[in-house]
Amino acid sequence: MWLFLTLFSVTVLALAIWWRWRKTSRQAPGTAGRRPVPKPPAGKRPPGRPTGAKKQPAPAGGPQPGEIWWADVPYEDGPGSKVRPCVVLRVSGGSYEILKITSQDQSHRRDHIEIATKSWDADADHNSFLDLSDPITITTAAFANRAGALDTPTWRKVKALHQV
Repeated sequence: MWLFLTLFSVTVLALAIWWRWRKTSRQAPGTAGRRPVPKPPAGKRPPGRPTGAKKQPAPAGGPQPGEIWWADVPYEDGPGSKVRPCVVLRVSGGSYEILKITSQDQSHRRDHIEIATKSWDADADHNSFLDLSDPITITTAAFANRAGALDTPTWRKVKALHQV
């Protein structure tokens, strides 16, 4: 009986270790164990842009490729969303393909590039990183405020990479 319990315990432990290793080995470096940040309580959420950021006038026709907007972007790995800056990649009717922008240092990742932030967020104290991996599709309703536009050399790189 003790032998059976010991073998059973070792098997369960080995499966748990294997499952955790398998889950984290497929993720990009630095993302292991990361969970989506929960939404703040109602009334505490920013109205689509950080305090002090200059609101740029929106061109007629809505968001355009190459522009930076504050939008309600869904999490990739679970339910919920977050108001964050993003770059409009493609426009198709009422759907928009966007790339996320993060203020977290992602310089160790090949699928992110550093972008200047001061031109579209006056309160920023450091540059941000544009996530070049798979675009996310959102609707017109997700956009809050226009923040600015990518600089021309960066937009050229993004267009070439994503064949825009």
